[in-house]
Amino acid sequence: MKKRLYLKFIAAYMILAVVELLVITSLGQQLVFDALVKNRAEGLYAEAGKASSLRVRGYFSGDKSAESTYASLSMAASVTGGTIRVIGTDGTILIDTSDSFRTDEYPVIESFNYAAFGPKYYEISTFFGQYGEEVLSVMYPVTSGLSTRGYIAVSLPLTSIREETADILKPVVIVGIINFGLSFVILLVLGFSVYVPLRKITDGAKAFASGNLNHTIEVATNDEMGYLADTLNVMAAELRKNEEYQKKFISNISHDFRSPLTSIKGFTEAMTDGTIPPELHEKYLGIIAQETERLEKLTNSVLTLENMDMNKGSLSKSVFDINGLLKKTAAVFEGSCRKKKISIDLVLTGPELSVNADYEKIEQVIYNLLDNAIKFSEKGSEIKLETTIRHGKCEISVKDEGCGIPAAELSYIWDRFYKSDSSRGKDRKGSGLGLSIVKEIVSAHNQTISVVSTVNVGTEFIFTLDLA
Repeated sequence: MKKRLYLKFIAAYMILAVVELLVITSLGQQLVFDALVKNRAEGLYAEAGKASSLRVRGYFSGDKSAESTYASLSMAASVTGGTIRVIGTDGTILIDTSDSFRTDEYPVIESFNYAAFGPKYYEISTFFGQYGEEVLSVMYPVTSGLSTRGYIAVSLPLTSIREETADILKPVVIVGIINFGLSFVILLVLGFSVYVPLRKITDGAKAFASGNLNHTIEVATNDEMGYLADTLNVMAAELRKNEEYQKKFISNISHDFRSPLTSIKGFTEAMTDGTIPPELHEKYLGIIAQETERLEKLTNSVLTLENMDMNKGSLSKSVFDINGLLKKTAAVFEGSCRKKKISIDLVLTGPELSVNADYEKIEQVIYNLLDNAIKFSEKGSEIKLETTIRHGKCEISVKDEGCGIPAAELSYIWDRFYKSDSSRGKDRKGSGLGLSIVKEIVSAHNQTISVVSTVNVGTEFIFTLDLA
């Protein structure tokens, strides 16, 4: 079995794992970074507002000195980890916690414009070219009355935010790797539990297809794979039985055909070459006619069984009088009964008893059962044909006073070509198909047939039909 499908699953999983890790390390990193930036910006903006109300506003009003304001802002800057600047409206940096305290030569931001800072209260930029790399900056206006006196700008290097982002993502990535590792192990176990049984089933199917019906698919699981394997094993067993039956069928039919053909050929050649004199031709022609009739019956029986096998359940049901059919069939055997001095006793329920069945096939059932009863009955005995109504069904009984069937052989009498040892001496011309045909026809009607037999006492066959 090719492993392409299994390998596709593994490859797909590995691709999925790589994509997931890339998503975590790229998109996830960006999402965490943005969230941290927003959170940190909110903190910086709140800190700038606090500095404006508690420290810087007094500086602009002259209530606090520049030195004390510088000291308090430096302390706040150390807490935030960034740089705090007090900027005049013209861009003059009045206080810068990243620089030493000064009272003269204030640097000026040439391109300073609060309106150009951005639509948000924070932005990531070089803060008007004051940094060589991008930083997170917030600006808070310092107002007095209705006029703006200046601005508080708080800037924070992105390095710390990126480090924090990495610290947050690190356990997430580790957990993701562990999760994918465990999932991969589960995938391998699942693949083993599915792929191995599937491979055994595939190999078994190939073995069955090549004709090796003795192969057994060994899958001892209680899941769908086990059920499929058991089903295929049962199928193989049924095919073995069918193959054995076919071999037995060919062997038996070959034997039954060979015997009369040998007789016909032998007698014909003997008459042709003069071994049998002309005055005896009539005798042996009669034997040839009997053997030909035997071949005809055997052929018809085989064709009947074959037709029933191909058309199981195909019945032409109608309503008819079963009593009338029994009388008609009994009349057919009048000559055979007269030769053996056998009487047929009809014990029928009512003048008419209507049933719903296939007329021709039930006629064949009664014919075969009555034919057997006459063959195996002693001279001067009686055969009883009876109809009764029991449990809403019509029961038909054919009972003889013949040699009977041994109890050990009763379960085999329905098998095709089976002949009871006790009957072989009495019926060497039988094909062993009559009762098989009877069983097939009764089963096709979804009815039952049973047999009761005692050696040297007699045999009774009873089958049921639906009442009309």
